Amino acid sequence: MVSESGSAPPYPLPGAVGLSHLTAYDWEAADGVCGGSPHLHLVCTEAYVVTGGRGAVQTLSPDGYRDVPLEPGSVAWFTPGTVHRMVQGGGLRVTVLMQNGGLPEAGDAVFTFPPEVLADPRRYAAAAELPPGTGPEAAAAARRRRDLAVEGYVDLRKALVAGDPGPLLAFQRAAAALVRERVPAWRELWRAGALAAAERTGAQLDALAAGEPSYLAGATAYETAPARRGGFGMCGRRDEYALPGTTPV
Repeated sequence: MVSESGSAPPYPLPGAVGLSHLTAYDWEAADGVCGGSPHLHLVCTEAYVVTGGRGAVQTLSPDGYRDVPLEPGSVAWFTPGTVHRMVQGGGLRVTVLMQNGGLPEAGDAVFTFPPEVLADPRRYAAAAELPPGTGPEAAAAARRRRDLAVEGYVDLRKALVAGDPGPLLAFQRAAAALVRERVPAWRELWRAGALAAAERTGAQLDALAAGEPSYLAGATAYETAPARRGGFGMCGRRDEYALPGTTPV
């Protein structure tokens, strides 16, 4: 069986990961750098697989600031709590793999907005929201959102480079508080996605050990195509897939 192009297959990608393609923003920010909106994820590791162009990813974590060059063939990934900012160096395009497919779309990512914005859930939501579509209004809102995230990010980076991780740790705590009420819904997405995928492997290993590989009779194949192209993501223009557990945003 093969799914129709563009439809959502009932079976997830390997490990129930999320998948998208990004072309990094070329908008210049207040610090003179062209690129995306700095943010972190609370429970998901994210990976960039570079497929074209050049650039970098800037990261902030309790162990310091890094500026990692990106070029075709590079792979970079960041664990939960790592602030990351994609930097455009010329035609940068990456394939993004997300742990726990569906959770980033459900709010696992938090922008590095200034502390006063993070402290007010309604103000944060208003600053993070984009209008529907891919036209000029959405582009302008995405750029404002990016600029606000860079404003907070620059202060975090300055303190970290000076040897003070306190503001970064405070941001991590504020981000965790902001999303706390969403955890029950995230847990259900995780149970239906990544956990279910791992449990299927366990059941298959049990079946093989028992000499009962009857589950192989259900083997099949799937294919799909982007459900939306050129959407405004956190780091750039984003091609998205309608895969189990995910909701294009």
